[in-house]
Amino acid sequence: MLKGFKEFILRGNVIELAVAVVIGAAFTAVVNSIVANLINPLIAALFRADSLDNALVISIPTLDGQTADVRIGAVLGSILTFAIVAAVVYFVFVLPMNHLKERAAAKRQAGTPDADEPENELTVLSEIRDLLAERRGAESVSSGTHSE
Repeated sequence: MLKGFKEFILRGNVIELAVAVVIGAAFTAVVNSIVANLINPLIAALFRADSLDNALVISIPTLDGQTADVRIGAVLGSILTFAIVAAVVYFVFVLPMNHLKERAAAKRQAGTPDADEPENELTVLSEIRDLLAERRGAESVSSGTHSE
């Protein structure tokens, strides 16, 4: 039972996923800080509010005589945060990766192997098969010719 758990934890994709979650959490903290400390005050200054959450507040009377506040500024802040995160993810991660993939595809079409690209499993297994076949051939030649 522990062996199966150990194999599960040591799989490459589980480790990569854990790293992605940790990096994502740290990245979220950075983006939230930028939005809260830079962008929100700039936008709030336009609306003369102390924060974007307090900008564009509409008070609606309720049935019991109280008022409910609809915070349009807070919604706009969340949309803005999402747009910033999406833009950063696209320009920092997706666009460069697409560029690298296109470059690697162009090299493959030209017939030049990419030195940075690791060998795939099929290539490695083919090389092992060929080496084993060469070794078996050499052993059978050396052991088969001297039997009299």
